Amino acid sequence: MSDSADFPELMTRDLPDGMRLVRGGVTAAHGYRAGSVSCGIKSDEGTPDLAMFAADHPCVTVGTFTTSRTPSHTVILCREHLAATGQHAQAVVVNSGNANCANGERGKRDAERMAELTGAKLGIDPNLVMVSSTGIIGRPLPMDKVERGIASVQLASDGGDTFAQGIITTDTRVKTVAVEFTVGGRSVRLGGSTKGAGMIYPNMATMLCYITTDLALDPAFAQSALRSAVADSFNMICVDGDMSTNDTVLLFANGLAENTPLANGVDGAETFAAALRYVTRYLAREIARDGEGATRLMTVQVMGAASDADARRVARAVTASPLWQCAVAGGDPNWGRVMAAVGASGAEVDPDKVAITLGKVNIVRNGVATDYDQAAAKQAVGGTEVLVDVDLGLGAYTATAWGCDLTHGYIDENTTYTR
Repeated sequence: MSDSADFPELMTRDLPDGMRLVRGGVTAAHGYRAGSVSCGIKSDEGTPDLAMFAADHPCVTVGTFTTSRTPSHTVILCREHLAATGQHAQAVVVNSGNANCANGERGKRDAERMAELTGAKLGIDPNLVMVSSTGIIGRPLPMDKVERGIASVQLASDGGDTFAQGIITTDTRVKTVAVEFTVGGRSVRLGGSTKGAGMIYPNMATMLCYITTDLALDPAFAQSALRSAVADSFNMICVDGDMSTNDTVLLFANGLAENTPLANGVDGAETFAAALRYVTRYLAREIARDGEGATRLMTVQVMGAASDADARRVARAVTASPLWQCAVAGGDPNWGRVMAAVGASGAEVDPDKVAITLGKVNIVRNGVATDYDQAAAKQAVGGTEVLVDVDLGLGAYTATAWGCDLTHGYIDENTTYTR
């Protein structure tokens, strides 16, 4: 059902049967408005740096957050608000250019103030406002600029793309997607936007992501479905091996479809889970593709692992190896870097059973290099997408992770970040 002529192949890839792509991101679903504005938080005036979206009614809202022991003040506030409202929210306000982290009591007050100002603007309880910040750590928010931004931002039912522009930092492009599908005879939508290009090695999600739907969801089911989707998407990406302090993924369900709230065993629950998995995996892959300085997307598929945990360990270890990332940057099929990452991953490995394939080129079988074509191997790692398959030969478990190459562009970005 996808309108493949209107969307690039990268978006139609892995789209579940019975679903079609639509435009709009966080405002693709009915009952949401969004927008962004430039209020001068970033050094370059005129660049959107404050974004907001709001639902017409309170939504069942669930989230996953950073596991960092130094979380931002906004992450702490979101957790508190979800606990206070019994997993409900109605709006999000996001500033980019400043992480509001490690700012002490002032940081806490500033996060609360953002919620209060947004609540007053929208005429809702501040506890129903989720707050996010992204940018430089340790600098107090310029609250005079933030207050002007919140007062001036205009929300529209077609403002999803504008919202996506307002949340990015070092990203080179916006990242947004939405799908339409049928549940209980009703046409429903699920859309999302994310940002992230550096500090990407989540044990949740080193980025910000907001997902909206017009379905009705049982809160426990929504939380379980989100955690499962995040585990197979945002938790399987790597740019540089660093975890952020501000990681946030939020899912809003306003229930305008008037369906029986989806829960385990309810018709439509599996369809929703498939849509959520597609949206999160697409957005996660786009983060890896847009890694700071990146020129190549790396996809690592692990098969034959003795356990699910081992499959994930190996896949993530390969994407996180700076040596292999550098090899990919140079188009060098130095498969020994992959073998080293596999052995160092902590997973159960029998070196005499490991097989490695680059693209379609069989490089290693039973732990020993084959008589492979070097030119073909170089071509396999020389394009914009690099596929690495690792078969451990020990079991039935599989995992997929995404990463990117490590170039001088990453160094350039991060030697001048605070200037």
